[in-house]
Amino acid sequence: MRFGRITVNPDQMNGVPCLRGLRIPVATIVSMIADGMMETEISEAYPDLEPADIREALRYAAEAVRERELPLLKAA
Repeated sequence: MRFGRITVNPDQMNGVPCLRGLRIPVATIVSMIADGMMETEISEAYPDLEPADIREALRYAAEAVRERELPLLKAA
């Protein structure tokens, strides 16, 4: 899968994945969605973002989780 809107620059934001070279980490956007923020609210907080940026951040996060195993609590 190719992500044209995700950039990684070791000299910017400590090399964390960001959106389109902006200082907006993918993790920040994913956290905002997880906290229940709507796309319009995120766009108000980060007016430089485009709707496609938010969608790609979510796709990137989904792919990142798919690529590794995370520790989970066992169901009771």
